[in-house]
Amino acid sequence: MAAGTLYTYPENWRAFKAQIAAQYSGARLKVATNPPAFTFGQTNRTPAFLSNFPLGKVPAYQGDDGFCLFESNAIAHFLSNDALRGATPQAAAQVLQWVSFADSEIIPPASAWVFPTLGIMQFNKQATEQAKEDVKRALTVLNQHLNTRTFLVGERVSLADITVVCSMLWLYKQVLEPSFRQPYPNVTRWFVTCVNQPQFKAVLGEVKLCEKMAQFDAKKFAEMQPKKETPAKKEKGGKEAAKPQEKKEKKKEEKKPAPEEEMDDCDAVLAAEPKAKDPFAHLPKSTFVMDEFKRKYSNEDTLTVALPHFWENFDREGYSIWYSQYKYPEELTLTFKSCNLITGMFQRLDKLRKNAFASVILFGTNNDSSISGIWIFRGQDLAFTLSEDWQIDYESYDWRKLDPDSEECKTMVKEYFAWEGDFKHVGKAFNQGKIFNHHVLT
Repeated sequence: MAAGTLYTYPENWRAFKAQIAAQYSGARLKVATNPPAFTFGQTNRTPAFLSNFPLGKVPAYQGDDGFCLFESNAIAHFLSNDALRGATPQAAAQVLQWVSFADSEIIPPASAWVFPTLGIMQFNKQATEQAKEDVKRALTVLNQHLNTRTFLVGERVSLADITVVCSMLWLYKQVLEPSFRQPYPNVTRWFVTCVNQPQFKAVLGEVKLCEKMAQFDAKKFAEMQPKKETPAKKEKGGKEAAKPQEKKEKKKEEKKPAPEEEMDDCDAVLAAEPKAKDPFAHLPKSTFVMDEFKRKYSNEDTLTVALPHFWENFDREGYSIWYSQYKYPEELTLTFKSCNLITGMFQRLDKLRKNAFASVILFGTNNDSSISGIWIFRGQDLAFTLSEDWQIDYESYDWRKLDPDSEECKTMVKEYFAWEGDFKHVGKAFNQGKIFNHHVLT
C-alpha cells in the first residue's frame, strides 16, 4: 500500500482529491502544508524540491520509497484503489472521462467566475457572464447524467465523484446560490451526498453551500495588489545592453491574454499573498537605501567603493548590525554540507531580502569548521521574530547586536564584506562565503 508525503499549501482543492482518495484506499498519507515541513512560495523553489518536481508546483507527492509524482490527478489515481479507479476497463475509462470533464469544462469557467469574488483577480463583466453560461452547460450535463444515478460511475463513490466534487467546491461555497442551482437538483443532491461521506468529511470538514452569490469586491482586490515599486535606475555597461530585450519583453506582456481567461491556482494563491501585512510597516522611513548599497557591493570593488558607501549612508536609527554564530560546530562534517546549511537558510528567508543583507562565512576544513556572519537588518530588533516564515533556522545561531561606532564592528563588517582579513575571533582559516543579497546567491 502507498505511503508518502503530499506537499501543498493549506486548503488546496487539488490536493483534496488525493487526500480523499487516500481516505478510501487506506494509503498512508502525511500532508505537509506548513513550516517547517513546507512553506509555499519558498520550499517549492529550492533546488532540492525542483530536482524532484521540476515545475515547482503543488500538490506534489513523494513516496517513502522515493517515488515522486506531480499533477494532482496522477497523485489521486496513484493513491486510489481499484474500486476508485474503476474495476473494469469500461468503468476505468468512464472515470477518466469525468476527470477530464472536470479539468476542461468546470475548472476554467469556475476560476474565471470565482477568483474575482475572492479578490485575487480583476473583474471582467464579459468574462464572468461567459463563465456563468459555461458553468450552466456543465451543470446541465451533470444533472442529466445523475437523473438515474446516485454516483457518476457505478453504484458507489469513485475517483470521478471525488475529482468533480473537488473541482466544484468553490462554486458551491461562493457563487451557486439557491436560485442559480435550483434547475440542477440532481447535481446538488449528489454533491451533498458526497461531501457528507465520512471519507470526504475527514478532509473537507463541514461544507456550507452558499446562500448569496458572492460579488467582486473592488476594495478587497485593491488591498491584495502588491505595491508597485519604483524601478531601479539602469546600471552602466552590461546592464545597459539588456535594454532592447526588456522592450521586447514589455511588448510580449502587453499582448498576453487578459488574466480573466487563464489563471493557475498556484498563481492565484500567490496573488492572494500580498494581503499579508508588511512585517516592517511599523518602522519609520529610513534614509539608507539598501538596494543602492547592494548594487555597489555586487558591481564595484568592496574595499574602495562599497564599504565607504555603506558607512557614509548607514542609518543607525533605521538599521542594526548583528553578528551570528552557528551553535553546533561539532555537528558540522563535510564542508559542502555545511554550505548547504547556509544556502538553505537563505532560500527560506527569500522574502526578507528587501530588508536585509548578510555575509556568512564557513571557516576551517572537513570535520573541523565553524559558521559565522554579519547581518544588516531593517529596525533595531532581530527581523526573524516578525514573521513565522522566517523562524525555521535562526534559533540554531547565537546572535549579538554590534555597536556601529565600535572598532570591533567596523573591523568585522570590513572582513566579512571583503572575505579577507585576520578574523581573530574565529581562529580558523576562511573556507568560503555566501552573500544574502538579491535573488542571487554568490
